[in-house]
Amino acid sequence: MPALVPGAVFACPVLAEESDVVPPSPDMLTYSFTLPGGPASPRIARVTTRAVLHGHGLDDMADAVVQVVGELAAYACRFTPRDEVYVSLRYREGALRVVFYDGHRRHEHPRLLAACDARRRAALRVLGCVVRACEGSGGSGRPGSPAVGRGCGRWCLGAGLGGTWVGSA
Repeated sequence: MPALVPGAVFACPVLAEESDVVPPSPDMLTYSFTLPGGPASPRIARVTTRAVLHGHGLDDMADAVVQVVGELAAYACRFTPRDEVYVSLRYREGALRVVFYDGHRRHEHPRLLAACDARRRAALRVLGCVVRACEGSGGSGRPGSPAVGRGCGRWCLGAGLGGTWVGSA
C-alpha cells in the first residue's frame, strides 16, 4: 500500500471498475424510485433511465424510452398534489414497462372525472406519438403496480427491440 500523502487521491480497490464484469441482462432490469414533484425531476428521470438502460445493454431503445420517461415525469409532476411521484422501470418478456404515479386521486363525480381525464390526455400528445411510432401501447389507471392506491397512474408498453418499449405511468 502506498504511503499516505496529504492531498493524494488513491483508487479504492473495492470500488474500482472492472472491465471483465458482464453487465446485467435486460431481464434483471427492475427499478423503482421516488422523485420530488418539482421542475428538475423530469431531467433526473431521463438521466437515470438512460443510465439504467445502458447498464442492462438496452441502448437501442434508449432514445424512445427516455422521451417517454421525460414526458411522463413532466406530466406526473404537473398533476401531483403531493411533493413526490413514484417511478417504476421493469423489463419482462422482451418488453419494458414504465410506470408513473402522481398521487392525484381519481375523481368520483363523473363530470369531474371526464374533465380531468380529458385534460390529462391533452397533456400527453407527444407521448402518444412516440408510443404509436414504437408500436407500443399506453393508458391510465392502476396496472398492478405496488403503488396501487397512491393515486392516478400512466403507463406505456413496447416490445423491447429496435426502439420499441413498454412503459406505464
